[in-house]
Amino acid sequence: MPPKDLQERGHLTESLVPPSEAANRRRSERVMLQIPVKVLAETPDSVHVEESTHTLVVNAHGGLMKLKAELLVGQPFILVSPQSGIEQSCRVVRVDQPSADYFAVAFEFDLPAPKFWPVTFPPKDWGVPGS
Repeated sequence: MPPKDLQERGHLTESLVPPSEAANRRRSERVMLQIPVKVLAETPDSVHVEESTHTLVVNAHGGLMKLKAELLVGQPFILVSPQSGIEQSCRVVRVDQPSADYFAVAFEFDLPAPKFWPVTFPPKDWGVPGS
């Protein structure tokens, strides 16, 4: 079952810029990152869906992306990184439709996969001296 804070959000903008208390309940820090991905899924009527899209926000446990195809909450799918060819099994945790043109799909990896995203953080010694 998805975390309670994911179930309660109703607007795309709220999920992109959450209140500070919600951010503190996250399992991992979110990063606004538009990166190309490919979604491989199968509808309940056994129709294969393949869509190239991009993410809006990512973290070690999943992310948020735009899709033209409508997926259902709880639906499993495979996320592919076209850059690396890495495939990761995921499931949908929330679907919003902020526009008639696309769905905003929040998803989580079946297992945390921080190395799926090409994100590197500055070394600790870039911080304030003495910290």
